[in-house]
Amino acid sequence: MTPTESNDVSGNGEAKGTSVIVNAIAVLRSFSAEEPLLGVTEIAGRIGLHKSTVSRILATLEQEHLVERDVDSRRFRLGLGMIAMAGPLLAELEERRVAYPVLRELTERTGETSALMVWNGTESMSVEQIPSRHQVKHLAPLGVRYNEALSSSVQVFLAAEDKDRVRNLLRSGTITLPGLDEEAMEAYLQRLEDSTKRGWAVNFGETSIEEVGVASPVYDHRGNIVASVLIPAPKFRVSQDTLTSLGEACAEAAAKVTTRLGGRAPR
Repeated sequence: MTPTESNDVSGNGEAKGTSVIVNAIAVLRSFSAEEPLLGVTEIAGRIGLHKSTVSRILATLEQEHLVERDVDSRRFRLGLGMIAMAGPLLAELEERRVAYPVLRELTERTGETSALMVWNGTESMSVEQIPSRHQVKHLAPLGVRYNEALSSSVQVFLAAEDKDRVRNLLRSGTITLPGLDEEAMEAYLQRLEDSTKRGWAVNFGETSIEEVGVASPVYDHRGNIVASVLIPAPKFRVSQDTLTSLGEACAEAAAKVTTRLGGRAPR
């Protein structure tokens, strides 16, 4: 759904109420880990709403502590109320609870950050993370979302999707793949098959020149992928030999989470 400033056409406020909710969601989604602080004008331009509309929405969200105003810049950031809303969901997310001790073991074993990712149909999202003990490490805020086709966790989830759906996601730009043409499309689909056979997907500095990522699937009792274990690491610390050992460790950790969930990998 896209933001709208439609009038009340139903006579009972239903259409207007729906548009207000859609607009408020659009405002919240305009914030990101890369740009946590935004002004009214920036948000309005980004989501296509009038500044006065955005100001009213922000005022309401601020009252509910879903956004807060930076004292110095007077710009807005997401507020602690977002954590309060997400808390019950994260607490009940079985994959997160089961994966936590496995992620701790994985970080201790590899020395690198480990994370648990879930899929919302078009994006891979972080729901748990154990930071590396190294001073230089890769960290991302919980809730961060990835839609780059070359992201290792995105590869894991797309490998379980129907090939026609993957093609549609790439062609529409919902999932981004640089240099997309039919040849690149087919090469990418083959890459997904190869990662499934290997047991882990790799992103060797392809979405960020400074970062390497390996990811492996977590399965439920039906053999469906419900999560992905991810190891992100600084590229300077990862050789090709190290990459293989990280991939194998990631796959073993994902298999352990699968077992603890009562799941099974498809044969």
